[in-house]
Amino acid sequence: MVDSFLKYLQYEKRVSPNTISAYQNDLEQFTAFLATNFPEDKIEAADYHLVRAWIIQLVETNIEASSVNRKIACLRTYYKFLLRQEVISKDPMFKIKVLKARKKLPSFIKEGDMVHVLDNQSFESTLTGLREKLILELFYGTGIRLSELITLKERDVDLRNRTIKVLGKRNKERVIPFAINLVSIIEEYRNVRNQEVKKEDHGLLLVTDKGEPCYPMMIYRTVKDHLTKSSSAEKKSPHVLRHTYATHLLDKGAEINAVKDLLGHTSLAATQVYTHNSMEKLKKVFDQAHPKA
Repeated sequence: MVDSFLKYLQYEKRVSPNTISAYQNDLEQFTAFLATNFPEDKIEAADYHLVRAWIIQLVETNIEASSVNRKIACLRTYYKFLLRQEVISKDPMFKIKVLKARKKLPSFIKEGDMVHVLDNQSFESTLTGLREKLILELFYGTGIRLSELITLKERDVDLRNRTIKVLGKRNKERVIPFAINLVSIIEEYRNVRNQEVKKEDHGLLLVTDKGEPCYPMMIYRTVKDHLTKSSSAEKKSPHVLRHTYATHLLDKGAEINAVKDLLGHTSLAATQVYTHNSMEKLKKVFDQAHPKA
């Protein structure tokens, strides 16, 4: 039933690959917990007490509340699926409540640090160097997700109008404008890539040195390596660059609904978390400048 559930998420609910992978991992962990502690019980037959026992074990191992809540959400979705399939008649998640999670502000890179990364760091004029430069510029210049960058098609990059078309979560398509400086960066990368790499049928913009699709760990490593050289931020990942894009737009006065559309959020609440970072900056300005502060 777990396999059927994952296929249901992929083909019917159009859930992102990252979410499917996370849910699969959560279900495997719960199955392993049952096999170790309650070998006579299968995941489909788990009741409230077994689920609660697993949650208690997770909490006792100091896993963050947000991670535990993600696992609870996974089980909730899974057992609702089993109810619809009439595999079970009673939902074991009925009395399970989420944990109170401490709200964290999104991490982002300071504007000066980003300028240093993109304008002051040297990038070799090789395929690797130009690709790394383009990866960083696309993340910071468009705010796209890691999965959207990896699947970005060549045909969806419009240099004349300076836009890219990306396929986001739940196959929601959006068009994002980018700055004029990206045009020459894309063209230089394309020229070197076309000379050194055999053209493949996948039609992707970003490829490895062998012409294959880029993979998440490769992109993650590229971002972390370059941010480490210029930023003291604790977190250095592609998603932090997405946070940075949103935060810097709002700092410069961008309208929040426009930022929502650029990020591909379905809910304004998801975008509003970035306003807290901007508000913290305003408070510092007030504290430094106002006579009564």
